[in-house]
Amino acid sequence: MEIVRIGLDLAKNVFEVCGVDVRDHVVLRKTLRRDAVPQFFAKLPPCLIGMEACSSSHYWAKVLTDLGHQVRLIAPQFVTPYVKSNKNDRNDAEAICEAISRPSMRFVPPKSSEQLEIQAVHRIRQRLVSSRTRLVNQIRGLLAEHGVVIGREISRLRRALSQIVEGSDRNLGDLIQELASDIHQELIALDERISSYNRRIRNLFRTNEMCQRIGKIEGIGPITATALVAAVGDQSCFKNGRQFAAWLGLVPKQRSSGGKSRLFGISKRGDRYLRTLLIHGARAVLGKAGGKQDVRSAWINRMRERRHPNVVAVALANKNARIVWSVLSKNEEYRGPEMIQAA
Repeated sequence: MEIVRIGLDLAKNVFEVCGVDVRDHVVLRKTLRRDAVPQFFAKLPPCLIGMEACSSSHYWAKVLTDLGHQVRLIAPQFVTPYVKSNKNDRNDAEAICEAISRPSMRFVPPKSSEQLEIQAVHRIRQRLVSSRTRLVNQIRGLLAEHGVVIGREISRLRRALSQIVEGSDRNLGDLIQELASDIHQELIALDERISSYNRRIRNLFRTNEMCQRIGKIEGIGPITATALVAAVGDQSCFKNGRQFAAWLGLVPKQRSSGGKSRLFGISKRGDRYLRTLLIHGARAVLGKAGGKQDVRSAWINRMRERRHPNVVAVALANKNARIVWSVLSKNEEYRGPEMIQAA
């Protein structure tokens, strides 16, 4: 019995294993407890192992790779079409084993320990920013019920809360002023925690050579650069820059049939966090492109004459994503528009 390919369905405690031979006949089905997984695969000859990209998948990929196996991570939505009959762990393992055998299948880029650490910093910071946004929206709604309407800028809310805490607004009751004081302290604490994570990201940016190279691209700062490096483990998973942009969801959604092409808005696939950072960075570049004569700014200004600014921002984010792939995959330095004109 020679096992050439295994589908491993991950779980918290009980894992399902499905293995096939060279003729794609199922020769192995086994249920393993979590602590028995390393010992079981250590006894098997090296083979191809597929897993869904989910919580703990990168950990198990590293463990199995160290044991001599070849590991492929696959997005769960690409496994679903191969599930036969009812969905359960046993059928999922068989579906994974079948999906990784397809020659045209796309796999999730593997991540190193350093990339997972950078990604963890971004995930915690993202949660803190979301918590601050919810807090700001809540206090704005509560104060509006008492006739205190505050603009959407967070700086206006900070000033208004400081004035309420100092007792300058006599129209608010004592209880509302106490609640505003509590929220003011909570907002200050969140600001301090977010600032500490921003400092960590800047330190990671300064000490990472790849981040330094893509950080020279207009519209990509320390936060975007570190997030991209953490997300893109192996650049060879993408054949070209367009595949990388499509992976980020920055290309048009297509529903073509009968020789008629129908293109819609961007597909919005992939990581929303990365896509948002690239588009916000592109918007910052749009605001500074007016009046400049370099090649990049001239292209932006021509686009703005005939398209909506949001469309131009997405187009620029798409262009930046392709440049990022080129810089990382070819291990080159970014040549800005000034250098291109000089050449």
